[in-house]
Amino acid sequence: MDLHTAGHHRGVAAAPHHAAAEAGRAILGEGGNALEAMVAMAATIAAVYPHMNHVGGDGFFLVRERSGRVRALMAAGRAGAKARIELYRAEGYDTIPERGPLAALTAPGAVAGWMLALEAAKAQGGRLPVATLLEAAIRHARDGYAVTRSQARLTAEKQAELEKAPGFAATFLADGKPPEAGTVLRQAALAAWSTKS
Repeated sequence: MDLHTAGHHRGVAAAPHHAAAEAGRAILGEGGNALEAMVAMAATIAAVYPHMNHVGGDGFFLVRERSGRVRALMAAGRAGAKARIELYRAEGYDTIPERGPLAALTAPGAVAGWMLALEAAKAQGGRLPVATLLEAAIRHARDGYAVTRSQARLTAEKQAELEKAPGFAATFLADGKPPEAGTVLRQAALAAWSTKS
């Protein structure tokens, strides 16, 4: 039995979406290290599985070094300067809302986490350019991805809470409605932003 059916002997890439796992496998195949593969997979997840992780979120990584030491990379964003009790009271809230544009207490940290991970990757011999690491994510965001059952279900469940959030409807609804599983959505703004990075 061939344990290396993909033809690579440098590691394994696992993700909750096949496109992200493939992006990681491709980076390993290019000679990238595990951290570079992880950044490629995280970026691809934002493009094809956005209801679970996106550039507007945070990231946390456990990295086991060759020495056996485990390090944590923490990419939680800082609290927004205007996230103050006075703001919420002025908006008519007695408590911080669970959803919507005022729910976030921190600025997104995901991309800063990717940058931190790439610094660690270089220290471990990483050499691939960022453009190579983001290639799959940009392609999927630009060309489209098929909505999964979980994204379709979650979008329908949370639509009322999220539809007033800037950009939500234009990006994650199909003709103003939650998309059905299999619907192809594109994230043109994400693709455009990624190519500028």
